[in-house]
Amino acid sequence: MRKFLLSLALAAAPSLSSAIEEPSYEVERRIGEIEVRRYAPYVVAEVIINAPAEEAGSEAFPILAGYIFGKNKGSTKFAMTAPVTQAPAPMRLEMTAPVTQAAAPGGYRVQFVLPSEVTLDLAPEPDDARVQLREVPASTVAVIRYSGFWTRANYDEHLAELETALRTADVSWFGEPVLARYNPPFMPWFLRRNEIWLKLR
Repeated sequence: MRKFLLSLALAAAPSLSSAIEEPSYEVERRIGEIEVRRYAPYVVAEVIINAPAEEAGSEAFPILAGYIFGKNKGSTKFAMTAPVTQAPAPMRLEMTAPVTQAAAPGGYRVQFVLPSEVTLDLAPEPDDARVQLREVPASTVAVIRYSGFWTRANYDEHLAELETALRTADVSWFGEPVLARYNPPFMPWFLRRNEIWLKLR
């Protein structure tokens, strides 16, 4: 049922049929197939899901989609953007404003990127208390891009490849890896764009 709702919501988003906005970044260097990107700050809507990695995205999607499709103070609707990111949630969130939400061990933080013109001050308050707004500060990340299904095996294989490339280049990273997904689930596996990001020191 969750997968059906996820597909239905994505199919209803008209912006998916054309190019959609991504956070602004510059490629600073390449390490083989790895890109080192410098991202400008951007604002996200996020939710903590206490579920396995394979289920977190599907559980988070209708909650976050509700916010961008108008479940907020003012009923403001936003265009879909990319990517949807997912990472293990810390025990305490580092937020730009105080929040009461905490993540249990094993939970995941799933984020929708908001359009570039949306600032934290101007973003409407969510109707759903589970949704939090946050500004992601500027950061430098190493990125590996790959296609295929969103499986643990596919993720683990490419995360290992990314870490090996960084170790070989004597580049250090910190924090949890971030899975970035750019396509709806009905996209053929060979056309999907998946990425893993590691934040660099």
